[in-house]
Amino acid sequence: MARSTNTQFAVAVHVLTYLAGTADSGPVSSEQLSQSTNANPVYVRRVLGPLREAGLVRSRPGVHGGWELAAEPGTVTLAQVWRLLQGTDPVLGLHGPDPACEIGRGVQRSLTALDRAIAGAVAAELERFTVQDVLTGAVARPADQLPG
Repeated sequence: MARSTNTQFAVAVHVLTYLAGTADSGPVSSEQLSQSTNANPVYVRRVLGPLREAGLVRSRPGVHGGWELAAEPGTVTLAQVWRLLQGTDPVLGLHGPDPACEIGRGVQRSLTALDRAIAGAVAAELERFTVQDVLTGAVARPADQLPG
């Protein structure tokens, strides 16, 4: 199976779920999050930035500092995380055709419209699930057992 080159959403959901699952243990270091996600600590901190700005996580300085979940995991939808990290970036990886090519311009218009529809469908599906659902495994259940 092909792997996505943009893993920010997956890393963000992993980090939020990890923080939700270890909330009773106190702050978690970037190194621990890096190890759990199998991602570079700098990359993990880059993903944490927008999550902190949105008030989903907070960091505590000092020897016993680290990262904590700042919101209830049952209130953080995966769509919220998706929108924070995906923003308006194309889902389909659109390219810029030669502006002089009439067919290319038509392809671009069509793909842009499809991209917006797909992004909306992804966000709508992700709206059904929270970080708590990921933590409890509710998302991994067969479709007939999913919430909603």
